[in-house]
Amino acid sequence: MSDATQIDLLVVDDDGEFRDTLVRRFSRGGFAVSDAAGGDEALDMTVRRDFDVAVVDMMMPGLSGLELLEKFKESNVECEIIFLTGKGTIETAVQAMKLGAFDYLQKPFPLQELETVIRRAYERRQLRKENRQLKTLLQRTQPQSEMVGQSPAMQEVFRLIERAGPSDKAILIQGESGTGKELVARALHQHSNRVDQPLVVINCAALPETLLESELFGHEKGAFTGAVGAKQGLFEVADNGTLFIDEIGEMPGSLQAKLLRVLEDGSMRRVGSIKERKVNVRILCATNRNLAEEVEAGRFREDLYYRINVMSLELPTMKAREGDISLLVAHFLGPAWEIEEAAMQALERYHWPGNIRQLLNCIERGKIMAEEHTIRLRDLPREVCDTSPDIQHDSNYDTDDLASIERAKVVDVLRREEGNKTRAARSLGIDRRKIYRLVEKYEIEEEEVRNGS
Repeated sequence: MSDATQIDLLVVDDDGEFRDTLVRRFSRGGFAVSDAAGGDEALDMTVRRDFDVAVVDMMMPGLSGLELLEKFKESNVECEIIFLTGKGTIETAVQAMKLGAFDYLQKPFPLQELETVIRRAYERRQLRKENRQLKTLLQRTQPQSEMVGQSPAMQEVFRLIERAGPSDKAILIQGESGTGKELVARALHQHSNRVDQPLVVINCAALPETLLESELFGHEKGAFTGAVGAKQGLFEVADNGTLFIDEIGEMPGSLQAKLLRVLEDGSMRRVGSIKERKVNVRILCATNRNLAEEVEAGRFREDLYYRINVMSLELPTMKAREGDISLLVAHFLGPAWEIEEAAMQALERYHWPGNIRQLLNCIERGKIMAEEHTIRLRDLPREVCDTSPDIQHDSNYDTDDLASIERAKVVDVLRREEGNKTRAARSLGIDRRKIYRLVEKYEIEEEEVRNGS
């Protein structure tokens, strides 16, 4: 992948000798330098490559520097522009800065001064990129959860995270559904050298192929129906950070090839674009499928499998996490909540085929059902209670759909309080305005409350 510190520089000047001098000078300084003899040639180059900074002569045959700036804005070219001016073009250069140019230098000037301005322009380019990334991340951020466990199986997971986190290598996280693969990805990122950069998450199973491609790689305006503007892909959002690709076993073959190219050299193209973009991204992947079997069956590329599986991390099921149930329950309950002993015993006896996700849903259900902030056996789902000889069921709560459970609970309390919403809200421990919203949300009629009295 690309060196994150290398500056992609474009020199645009009709003076071939001066242009060659700049190319030689900045190439020796470690810049990736391209050059163009005029505005039209520069425009063509920006279609195929993403530049950080452009040094542009203000007065050229054909497109002037100011006209080139306007073309850049029309085409969403995002590089910073430094203008080179003569005495007669300073006013035009000032006008260009009002339109978004970074700076201008009056000829003649020391090359060291130009390099200083280029580096400052690059810093602004990076800051703008980070601001865009942050804005996108804030729209996508999900609450983080702490990893909890003291079982030997989880202690081994924690050890591997500490060892593998600082590496930049791709890691494949494997395990059954609900075992916490995204939490492991977040922990790996937290232990990496990229912790101050974005962590971006995408689930391949949640999106159709066309939308998945656009989410990962971005698209240009008009690339497909509904593409009313250009959009960054998640690879660009995650540049210099980490991209976690969940359920990678669901990725279509055509996108597997495109992903492989990014892993090989950091090159990618937005949908509908021929411009090569470079990104520096660490890849973490997760799956509940056996990818070796998927490769054998021809459903997953073998070369991609070896690229993402530099190291494998296997997550244990709940059955293999002896002694972790009570820790997880306390973590999910949070402060001010309690659980009676019989309910805890039922949770510890149950085999949890849905792993941590199922346990979390069970606790959330219990909180909805519970009175006085204490979860009792009767508040747990039937399948969990079936392991206990002291089963106490309420036929109103046979469903495990959280919305249905919440509605039934509100109806029950309203019946008990004879329809008085203030007393019902107090009994439920919620604000009076919230119970009105719940009544409206679940379309609870007064007749339904009265009929249960």
